[in-house]
This record gives sequence, structure tokens and C-alpha cells, in this order.
Amino acid sequence: MTKRVHLHVGTPKTGTSYLQHVLFHNQKLLRQKGISYPVDRFDAHFLAALDLMRMPWGGLEAQAIGSWDRLAASVRGFDGSAIISHEILATASRAQIGRALESLGHGRDAEVHVVLSVRDLVRQIPAEWQENVKHRAGLSYGAFLDQIQDPRREGRIPTWFWGVQEVPDILDRWGHDLPPEHVHVVTVPPAGGSPDLLWKRFVEAFGLDGIDLQLDGERVNPSLGAAETTLIRRINRAANEELEPAYYRPLVRELLAHQTLSRRTRTPRLALPPDVHPWATGLEESWIAEIQRRGYDVIGDLDDLRGAPAVADYADPDHPDESLVSGAAVDALKAVLLDHAHLQRRLEQAEAELGDAQRSLEKAYLRPTYRWRHKAVRRLESSGAGRSVMRVYRRARGRSSRSA
Repeated sequence: MTKRVHLHVGTPKTGTSYLQHVLFHNQKLLRQKGISYPVDRFDAHFLAALDLMRMPWGGLEAQAIGSWDRLAASVRGFDGSAIISHEILATASRAQIGRALESLGHGRDAEVHVVLSVRDLVRQIPAEWQENVKHRAGLSYGAFLDQIQDPRREGRIPTWFWGVQEVPDILDRWGHDLPPEHVHVVTVPPAGGSPDLLWKRFVEAFGLDGIDLQLDGERVNPSLGAAETTLIRRINRAANEELEPAYYRPLVRELLAHQTLSRRTRTPRLALPPDVHPWATGLEESWIAEIQRRGYDVIGDLDDLRGAPAVADYADPDHPDESLVSGAAVDALKAVLLDHAHLQRRLEQAEAELGDAQRSLEKAYLRPTYRWRHKAVRRLESSGAGRSVMRVYRRARGRSSRSA
């Protein structure tokens, strides 16, 4: 029987983290229902995508070697359908996509369906700059906007942005060898709608109807306000040369951005500048027309790709309200102090436990029986016959360490 493989290839900031969280934590139940989400760690599909595209990513590409082939073999070996999901797959070239489809059994014993979740550019553009900032970027919002609007699209930032955001091009690359009914476009509802609506659309796209999945404990990628993003960008510019990458993620991205500053929800949100708004909405209209023309399966409403009107009170992160940035800085400093205090308490506790263990060990060394045993073992180890006796003794005790 032909199996169905759902390849979810993006785009970023469209509920992908939550979707992957739910699939990861419901693996066993999904397999019982004949659906494989083949992962041995949460970022397994990310590593597989890096491997497929030979993409450098801060050294992680070394860990990724062979990941795609193992993933594809797992899919082929499972007697049922499968789901693969990661948003960086959106940037894959036609050659890489051809390799991916071939390795999954496309055209033989697998029916491949491509799923692309999409959101309006009015929200995606500021979200993409913010993600750059949360990954150590120091580029201003104005410079970012200038680069992505440049028709030449040259350089790292425009290449990445349009690789993961230009919806018709992504659909063309991933869907060129598939019938349009096997290409599914999931639209993200407008802000302020039902929080369950996007999940219901994912359920339809991946054939999860009727499966009682555990949806709590969601993993999210929270957004920051304009002032909070400005603060992180300033930290990047001040600390990047001295703060090693291994420490940046837990300290800046997780502790400061996600766990602390994302909770400041009453400050102005990051938005698209009013003068850029017409350019973005013009692109949205052209994309909607192209998707309609191609006849893809749309799950949701293409009107969702029309962004909200330009904001009346635009908060420019390049020229922020400094009182709001100062407030964010105080919250960030408080978080760092509390985290340091927590680590200090843990260190003191560990030192106390180590001291107790050392004192107990010293007492053991002072016991006559220990000194006698230690002396006897040293004498036996000094001769070949004695070492043979010790090996027999250790085997009898079921221990192989030299302290036995």
C-alpha cells in the first residue's frame, strides 16, 4: 500500500514550534494510530534539514552529518504515514528537494504531500528582523528593511529572508514535481482570532482528525515589543565580541528575551513602518493571485494573507522611547541578578555536599581496617602472583575497578 508522507517545510513564525512540540510529545500515540513522527530528540528534523542542505549553522552541521538519510530510512521502514517538519526546509534548492523526495520513496511506494504554513508579510517582516536580533544580530530595523526591499536581494539577510518567506517561490520549488492537490497551503489567522483555529487547520492538513493529542505545555517562540527588541540589539552590539556563542543562547535569548522581556506585553509592539506598508501589501496581493492561479489546496482563507492596516502610532525601534528601554533594562538586570543568585546557591549547596563527602572519606581512611586492606592490596599488586589473586577476587565480587 502506498504510504503518505507529509513534508512541512515552513514558513518561520507560523506556529511551527508549537506544532513540532505537540508532535514530539505525542509520538507514541501517533504511532499507535499509524502515523510516524520520527525523532530521537526534539531538534532531529532541524539537524536532518541541515544535513540535506549542507547548511552551516554555528558548528551544528558537524552533528548533522547523515541525519537526513537516517530520517528517510526511518520513514521508508515504517508501515504507515509519516510527518516531517522544519521551517528551514523552505530554503532548499530544487536539487536538494529532488534528493529529499527520492529518498522518501516519492514515485514508488510513497505519496508525498508538501505543507506550507503562511502568514501575512505585515507581521512576518518585523518578526523576521526580531528573530535576527535574537540570534545576535546588531543590524538596525531601518537597515534590515532597506536590504529586503532592494530588488537585487544580495547578501546574507535578503537571501535568507526571501528564501523562507517568498511563498510562491517556495511552493514552486517544493511543488514542481507534485500535483497541486498534494500541495497544501495553511494560512495563519489574523491576530485576535481564536487561538485554536490555526491548530485545527494543522489537524486537517496532517490528517490528525479524531486523535486525542495532548496539547498542554506548549513550546512557543514568544515575541518582544519594540523597546525590548532594541535592548537586545544594544546588548548584542556591546557584548558579541566577548560573549561566546555557547553562553549567548541560555543567557540572552532564553533568559532575557524569552523568559523575561517577552512578558512585558504592555509596551508598543514591533510593527511595519507605515511607509513600507504599501510595498508589503502589494506583494501580498500578488501572492494571493498566484496561489489561486496554481490551484493548490488552501486550508484556511487566502484573505488571511492580507495584513492589517498600517498602525496609527508607530513605535520606531531605531528611535525608541528611552524610558521604555530603561524599564526593559531594569527587568533584564533583575533577571540576571536572580539567576546569578540561584546559581550561587546551587554552587554553595554542591560545595557543602562535596565537603561532607570529603570528610566522610577522610574518616574512612583513618579506620584501621581500611589501612590494613589498603596495605594488603598494595603488597599483592606488587607481584604477578598477587595480581592474579586480585583478579580472581574482583571477578568473584563482580567488580572490575582497581578499588575492589
